[in-house]
Amino acid sequence: MSYKPFTSESVTEGHPDKLADQISDAILDEMIAKDRNSRVAVETFLTRGLAAVGGEVTTESYVEIPDVVRRTINEVGYTQVQYGFDGDTCGVMVAIQKQSPDIAVGVDAGGAGDQGMMFGYACTETSELMPLPIMMAHKFTRRMAQVRRSHPDIGIRPDGKSQITIIYEDGKPHHIDTIVLAIQHEPTLKRADLEAIAHEYLVEPVLKEYAAFRKGDIKYHINPTGVFEIGGPQADTGLTGRKIIVDTYGGMARHGGGCFSGKDPTKVDRSATYMARHIAKNVVAAGLAERCEIQLAYAIGYKDPVSVLVETFGTGKIADEEISKRVTSLFDLTPRGIIEHLDLLKPVYRESARNGHFGREEFSWEQAHHAERLK
Repeated sequence: MSYKPFTSESVTEGHPDKLADQISDAILDEMIAKDRNSRVAVETFLTRGLAAVGGEVTTESYVEIPDVVRRTINEVGYTQVQYGFDGDTCGVMVAIQKQSPDIAVGVDAGGAGDQGMMFGYACTETSELMPLPIMMAHKFTRRMAQVRRSHPDIGIRPDGKSQITIIYEDGKPHHIDTIVLAIQHEPTLKRADLEAIAHEYLVEPVLKEYAAFRKGDIKYHINPTGVFEIGGPQADTGLTGRKIIVDTYGGMARHGGGCFSGKDPTKVDRSATYMARHIAKNVVAAGLAERCEIQLAYAIGYKDPVSVLVETFGTGKIADEEISKRVTSLFDLTPRGIIEHLDLLKPVYRESARNGHFGREEFSWEQAHHAERLK
């Protein structure tokens, strides 16, 4: 038998890069809520005491961007000056201009807003049809935020990370090998106390869901340096789009390189990646394959994808070419068709910017209601 490890990581909503993603998407949500045809491409940069937002926007709405920035920072949990960064006192810089007419001319006609290739993936490893390592990693970071909010006196601060190593036996997940947790904490919290809190409030609740993979001894590394008091933008800069592997499949599938946050759905970096996941999930839910990766590629200003690729890695019950024919006949893969099919002109994006964009049933691209038609 072949045994191989695979590792994926996630970060909490208070990680500086994830905070930057949420700010960018909160601005997008505000604009779409007021003008559903808003064209938005904004990025956020964070450092100690400063949030800077830049990009290109065309909208009929008016949004008080500094207010959105400060509100998002506070809601994530940076509310105290001693954190080195908080929504009430940080500086906010805004450098936004109108979208280039050279881009708009193609998008207005229904074409893609840029060239590029996008990937979507699904597999049978979890009930969410997602790879096991990234789903477990997300469960830990989501749980960190929940514990911090429900137990404010416990001493956990907003920043944090998780990393999960799974041993695969002949290509299938067999057992959990290693769990790494980095938890920002108050100075009063000693390492031994933090480790006890981590096992009681994080490890045991999460592993209950994955008991089938709890075989033998698991290696734990909780705050390996011994202390993690300084975090967030005080400790490290944050930038929109720097956690694209966390956002997708934890490295299990390929990635086209484009980020999601701060981009309205006319940008195929976002909408076509959502559609590719939607298609891959429907293929796997239909029982046509145990693993499925979809690649879509576009040229700026053109409606239809320049290529559609279906890859089932030898797990397909029918030929990949036949699945591809069914996909292209069933789904409208133009930017407008994707937006309409997935109902993307709604303010749902800030929520997607934490704990991964996939494997969460509240989003339209996670619905598998076309599985029977594909079958």
